[in-house]
Amino acid sequence: MMNIVLLEPEMPANTGNIGRTCVATGSRLHLIKPLGFEISDKMLKRAGLDYWPNLDVTVYENYEDFLERNPKARERIFMATTKGPNLYCEAEFPDDAYIMFGRESAGIPEHILVEHQETAIRIPMLEDIRSLNLSNSVAIVLYEALRQQNFKQMQLKGELRDYRWK
Repeated sequence: MMNIVLLEPEMPANTGNIGRTCVATGSRLHLIKPLGFEISDKMLKRAGLDYWPNLDVTVYENYEDFLERNPKARERIFMATTKGPNLYCEAEFPDDAYIMFGRESAGIPEHILVEHQETAIRIPMLEDIRSLNLSNSVAIVLYEALRQQNFKQMQLKGELRDYRWK
């Protein structure tokens, strides 16, 4: 099971979208305080639609609390950042990886990043662009990690509603 970690997320709509992605992929969501919203925020639930009750989500007081309660994360964490020296598509994600994303306004603090140079990953983009939307970034990196695991336990074929594929 993949783990998505949001460090101090600020926007409820992004977190709601990410929660929905986690439910659709069987991934866990870890939220590290302070949060820029209340968990009961209607924007959060609107973005996550009716998926939020099915979400495996844990909230932590701070980064140290997260590490203390998830000791395996220390050796399986990837830091998604625009400052990363490594491309996300070249990382080798274990099936229980923790992929951390920082605040929408500031990303992951450099004092944390500097300790994870080998697993600091980035999504390529044009030089003039500050960053991609957080929920889009989570989807891009998470689906690469899931692809590497051959999309275990996921539905791989769709069916038409009114017709049949040949």
